[in-house]
Amino acid sequence: MTTDVEEARIESAARSMPSVAGRYDDIVRTGDGARLWRRAVADVQSGHLDDRPLYWARLKLRRDLDEPEAVDIAERLSRNFNPTFPSGVRRVLVTGFDPFHLDDVIEQSNPAGLVALALDGTTIAGAHVRTAILPVRFEAFDQGVVEDLLQPLFQCGLDLAVTISMGRDGFDLERFPGLRRSVETPDNTRAMTWASASNPLIPPDLAGTGAPEFLEFSLPATAMSAVAGRWPIRDNRRVTTLERGSFTVQTLKELAQDTAVRGSSGGFLSNEITYRSLLLQTRLGAEFPLGHLHTPALKGYDAGFEGDIVGQVRRIIAAALS
Repeated sequence: MTTDVEEARIESAARSMPSVAGRYDDIVRTGDGARLWRRAVADVQSGHLDDRPLYWARLKLRRDLDEPEAVDIAERLSRNFNPTFPSGVRRVLVTGFDPFHLDDVIEQSNPAGLVALALDGTTIAGAHVRTAILPVRFEAFDQGVVEDLLQPLFQCGLDLAVTISMGRDGFDLERFPGLRRSVETPDNTRAMTWASASNPLIPPDLAGTGAPEFLEFSLPATAMSAVAGRWPIRDNRRVTTLERGSFTVQTLKELAQDTAVRGSSGGFLSNEITYRSLLLQTRLGAEFPLGHLHTPALKGYDAGFEGDIVGQVRRIIAAALS
């Protein structure tokens, strides 16, 4: 049994926030990933607004399992990678992310993960919502974690899909995701891509596939950005290219000759899940509104701040469905 980089942080988390890191130890001992997801959803939806206990419990679950196949099953089930919908209802998919930057702030939460737990199985504007939480790992993206999750859902049909991550000082609807990675930020395993703003790199599995440098989302941005709340909601059209630097774009056609450095959603995995989901949708010929929403950012954890994010996201999704 080996311990990876993420699992090696467990002891630090246990010292810093024992009630968070140990909240689901009873489920960890059962090895039941599906039960862990259900417990975290029930916990959040009963008012305990914290995504972190699920993250740390999942790492303990992985650490304690001996077989790679068992680890993979527990990982997938505890992320809700097999969401199903009742028949005869409108279908909404929302994805979030794990906490990240944990070497800087071990107590870090991710509002996008909290949103996923708060909304799973709920009804918004008459539509049934299912959710999942993605890892902050380049290797998982290279191995097709996004496509494996989304393809069966896209093929069965959705009415709306919104990928969500933690971003800047307000809400941003990220209109033009880019193909390439460009940040020098490590992922949760401390892995680097060795990409940079001067040397943006195509993800290995997308290289040579003819994927375009930029895509455009299909979210109803006007309706969504009109939602009132604590934070402004911007239709973000700003991108960065090798040829022209950073600038604001009105149409996808304007980017036809440019090389992506940063999409509207940046050059990290937030941008990449946006790009991959739209590319998959195009290749499958699936038609429904799809795109990315960045939430306001915070350092550490703040239940009131994150609760306000969850409430505003509910209204944003309702507006998209209207």
